[in-house]
Amino acid sequence: MKPTILSVEDNPDNRVLLSRVFRLFWPESYCLMEAENGMEGITIAESRAVDLILLDINLPDMDGYEVARRLRSSTKHELAHIPIIAITAEAMKSDAEKCLEAGFDAYICKPINIQELWKTVETLVPSK
Repeated sequence: MKPTILSVEDNPDNRVLLSRVFRLFWPESYCLMEAENGMEGITIAESRAVDLILLDINLPDMDGYEVARRLRSSTKHELAHIPIIAITAEAMKSDAEKCLEAGFDAYICKPINIQELWKTVETLVPSK
């Protein structure tokens, strides 16, 4: 069974981009699920089997840091260890450090570099 990735992204253009990238480049490697805001992402992660989370930092209902905190402290204990990749337009070195200190496993800047995304995803959750 393919690893499942949950993308939590409010921007429709970015959701379409990620969906196309996974569908065109890695259709046999990963299954991609989508959430449009933090609460929906938490709900999906708590109710479904997820192997990795791509999490936007700037979401409309709560920021990605709060989403990550809630996931890490969820009653679904597996979420404490699921890799979370921050995906954000905030590109300062201090932003990357803030993400890693907040419990994210990796950090990718927007606009997304497809090769960097692939390398990071494969490192955290190798395709089968």
